[in-house]
Amino acid sequence: MVRAILVDDEPRGINKLKKLLHDYCPEIKIIAECTDADDAKEKIELLAPQLIFLDISLPGKNSFDLLAELKEINFEIIFVTAYNEYALQALHYSAVDYLMKPLDEDLLVEAVKRASKRIALNNINNNVASLLHNVEKIHSPQDMKLCIPSLKGFQVVDLKDVLFCEASSSYTNFHFADKPIICTAKTILEYEELLKDANFVRLHKSFLVNLLHIKEYLRGEGGSVILSNGKELEVSRRKKDMFLAKMKEFYKY
Repeated sequence: MVRAILVDDEPRGINKLKKLLHDYCPEIKIIAECTDADDAKEKIELLAPQLIFLDISLPGKNSFDLLAELKEINFEIIFVTAYNEYALQALHYSAVDYLMKPLDEDLLVEAVKRASKRIALNNINNNVASLLHNVEKIHSPQDMKLCIPSLKGFQVVDLKDVLFCEASSSYTNFHFADKPIICTAKTILEYEELLKDANFVRLHKSFLVNLLHIKEYLRGEGGSVILSNGKELEVSRRKKDMFLAKMKEFYKY
C-alpha cells in the first residue's frame, strides 16, 4: 500500500479524488485530507506520507509556498490543477506529474503507477527545486530550468545554456557550449511544442535552435545561422520565413 495525503481546498474535489482512487487505484491508502497549506504541512511532517495529491490553488499560501516551507521532500507529488498557463509551463519544464480537473481516471491510474514504481524502487522524482525555481521565473522562460529525462533519470539544465536541439530518429540530442551532449528519448517535435515560449525556433527538420545563441544569419535559398560557439546550422527553405519572423520579433530589428 502507498500512504497518501490529499490536499485540496474544495471538499468536493477531495471527495471526487477519493472515489476515483477507491475505484481505480486500490493500492493507495489515504492517511489524511487537508484543505489548506498549513494543515498540509503539519500532516506531512507528522505522518510521513509516500505520496501527495496536491492542488496548486490553495487559500492563503499556494502549493508552491507549501513546498518551499518543508525541510525535506522525500515523497512523490502528483499535482492537480484546474488552470493555468503559467503553472503548467513550470510543471512541464520541471517534468513533474500533474492532472487537470476534471480528473480523468485513465490519466490518474497512469500517474499513480509511475509514482508507485518510483516509490517501490526508492527513486523519488525530486524535481521540486527546479519547479520552485521555474515558478519564480515564470515571466522569463529563458531563465527557467529544464529537466531532461535520460537513461539514469533526469538531468537538470539551464535553458539559456542550450545551444540547439538535434533530431536523431525518435531521440533528441541537446547541445551545449561547455558540457557533453544529452540524449533523450523524446522527439524534437515534442520539444518544439514545449519550448515554443522560451525563444526556441525550428529552423530545419533536424534543428531546434535557441535564439539567444544566434550570432549571424547567412543569406541563401534557406540560408544558415552561426551560433555563439561558431557552429553553423542550415535553415531549410520551408522554415526560412517563420525563422526570420521569429528573429525579427526577438531582436526587434
